[in-house]
Amino acid sequence: MINFEKNIEKLYSIMDKCVICPKKCGVNRNRGQKGFCGTADKIFIASSNIHMGEEPPISAKNGSGTIFFSNCTLNCVFCQNYPISQFGNGKEVSLDNMAEMMLKLQSIDMHNINFVTPTHYSAQVAKSVYIARRKGLTIPVLYNCSGYESVETLQLLEGVIDIYLPDSKYSNNETAFKYSGVENYVEVNQTALKEMKKQVGDLVVDNDGVAKKGVIVRHLVLPGNIENTKKVMDCIAKELSESTFVSLMMQYHAAHKSSSFKELSRSLTEEEYKEAVNYLELLNFENGWIQNLDS
Repeated sequence: MINFEKNIEKLYSIMDKCVICPKKCGVNRNRGQKGFCGTADKIFIASSNIHMGEEPPISAKNGSGTIFFSNCTLNCVFCQNYPISQFGNGKEVSLDNMAEMMLKLQSIDMHNINFVTPTHYSAQVAKSVYIARRKGLTIPVLYNCSGYESVETLQLLEGVIDIYLPDSKYSNNETAFKYSGVENYVEVNQTALKEMKKQVGDLVVDNDGVAKKGVIVRHLVLPGNIENTKKVMDCIAKELSESTFVSLMMQYHAAHKSSSFKELSRSLTEEEYKEAVNYLELLNFENGWIQNLDS
């Protein structure tokens, strides 16, 4: 049986010399020192709202109850949410405030609580969910992340998270460092995805097609990087299986610092996305979402 109180205590304790994320920058966040993520011990949230644009089982009919956290453990040059993730836009909230946000979203019939970029707030997420569940939170909790996760942290989140929605961004570490500033993304990502799947399995939906538990792996197709996409798909098929639910995303547009990279300074073409879709189908993934080219 999972001891949630003990796991929460452990999550907070590892922020004394922080190893919450794989950067392991070692600062004492509990004493107000900011880590690589730009975050100390306080919680900063940019928004709490209804999101209708997630994958069909996530948004479904009523929407996903998103809570966007400020700052991030990556420095993606193409981040479309960079005012939040890189500039730290947001307001300070307490644990009780965050628990009340969840309960409010549940009260307006959201299908889930969708924590966006939660990695560096893993301890606070666990504690606030614990508080909210004691006050009546029953809908699934979703962890919407970059896929750059510490297995040790994920293990302490077991039982807190019902649905994992990680990215699998890169197939080689050179590209990961070039675009996101991390050196070991591929190995870390593969290990993290396996841990997520071990905890919650493949996606499970109810009779209405609404997600209740499991993993959906996202991949944003980058312009000029179609081979990266193909190799990411190869890795998911090999390391997780073709039964894994995959979301192939095409909404890339040049943002933040992407203009500094020739290949990223333009939009994704229809031909590039079609090539990615064809490869996904070639690998015989049983469950995948592609976006409508006419949308």
